[in-house]
Amino acid sequence: MSTESFDVLIVGAGLSGIGAGVHLQRDCPGKSYVILENRDAIGGTWDLFRYPGIRSDSDMFTLGYGFKPWTEAKAIADGPSIRNYVNETAREHGIDKHIRFKHRVLKTEWSTPDACWTVTAEHNGEQKRFTCKFLLMATGYYDYQQGYLPDFKGVEQFKGQVVHPQHWPENLDYSGKRVVVIGSGATAVTLVPAMTDKAQHVTMLQRSPTYIVSLPAEDRLANWMRRRLPSGIAYHLTRFRKIMFQQFFFNLARSRPERVKQRILGLIREQLGPDYDVEKHFTPHYNPWTQRMCLVPDNDLFAAIREGKASVATDTIDTFTAKGIKLTSGQEIEADIVVTATGLNMQMLGGSEMFVDGAKVDTGKSFAYKGVMISDVPNLVWVIFGYLNASWTLRADLICEYACRLINYLDEYGLDQATPRMTETYEEKAWSDFSSGYIQRAVGILPKQAGIMPWVQSQSYYRDLRLLRFGAIEDGVLEFTKKPVGSPLPQARREPAPVA
Repeated sequence: MSTESFDVLIVGAGLSGIGAGVHLQRDCPGKSYVILENRDAIGGTWDLFRYPGIRSDSDMFTLGYGFKPWTEAKAIADGPSIRNYVNETAREHGIDKHIRFKHRVLKTEWSTPDACWTVTAEHNGEQKRFTCKFLLMATGYYDYQQGYLPDFKGVEQFKGQVVHPQHWPENLDYSGKRVVVIGSGATAVTLVPAMTDKAQHVTMLQRSPTYIVSLPAEDRLANWMRRRLPSGIAYHLTRFRKIMFQQFFFNLARSRPERVKQRILGLIREQLGPDYDVEKHFTPHYNPWTQRMCLVPDNDLFAAIREGKASVATDTIDTFTAKGIKLTSGQEIEADIVVTATGLNMQMLGGSEMFVDGAKVDTGKSFAYKGVMISDVPNLVWVIFGYLNASWTLRADLICEYACRLINYLDEYGLDQATPRMTETYEEKAWSDFSSGYIQRAVGILPKQAGIMPWVQSQSYYRDLRLLRFGAIEDGVLEFTKKPVGSPLPQARREPAPVA
């Protein structure tokens, strides 16, 4: 098996991977790199999901890259527009020329004596091998092969069609059909109003409600600024405004949850009227922002409910029947199509195995260093987690900047290896205090936090901005070494960073 060698290897050609390529070309000119992508197209999540109405649940001024202004009128963009944006970015910067499609990474192995990674990937049934000094995992945390599907009783009796949004049939005809969408998350609140264009009726069947807020699909102030200011200036001013609002709203929700809760519910009552049972169908049992909130553009979900095209049922499922779904209350909802918008499965490292000097890495027993590296794993930066309370790309951009800073630091001082080392014992804390189901199901594979910097998975953009863009690379925790020459052990270079 032949081996190709690069300075940097990026896994994933989605929103994060394409951004990583741009940052690498800009900040580390001259570095050779390759991007291995499991699928046959650019876009990641935005190429995978093709269900009706697929769109961002964040505004594109923050979901878009910091280096490429979003210029379309809609701030809440549909999936095809986002996919085009990512593809356009790849073409404009020549990133597409560095992508190897249909390369599924199976295994990554770090060798301290060689100070490099060996990456084994499968392509068309054959194994390919690559080596690199630095590995950047831009895989996100979704399992692209299979979405989460509960074990529904009696589903085999149902005479209609059951569809998971992650595997949407290309030619699914729901015209005139009765549709039940199981779920209350971002996918469900997107699908329900989108499917009312053709369906006879759409029911959102939820076990419990989610907080839902509405924003205009178009940001009038942003569009006004773009007409009167240079596009770059207008974009960055709007981006700053959006970030400030996101952080303010999150902090307000955490500090004054009841106040925020009543404001959200009050806005829903304005849309659905005084007689609608908002308490039952739209009042969650948890405080705002202890799970991710759902965003609907221009109140489209509430408009569909007002017009009688859609409805909400809040109950648990007893069993599927031949005609539909029987609820615990005894009610039966008849359906021709059931859409199981029941969530996603999480996986780490794109599903690949990772080894350091022959020892397998268990991410569930590791600690996240600044949210960008893993304890005791050298020369690896991962863009696996964005923000739960803000746009994914805000964090992805910062992580890619940090990766480039670290690569340049190693070059500047003639170093070969940077490894986060936890030399003290700290209390283990969960990766996140969010109670969302997909996070709770993945507790065993998620890295831990220690509650003390730098072993913290921050949910604050401005804290990360200080830490990743401006913070010292040498912080007394990263261990720097040179490749051993004639010596069995590398010599560590560890110096405490100045106190800020």
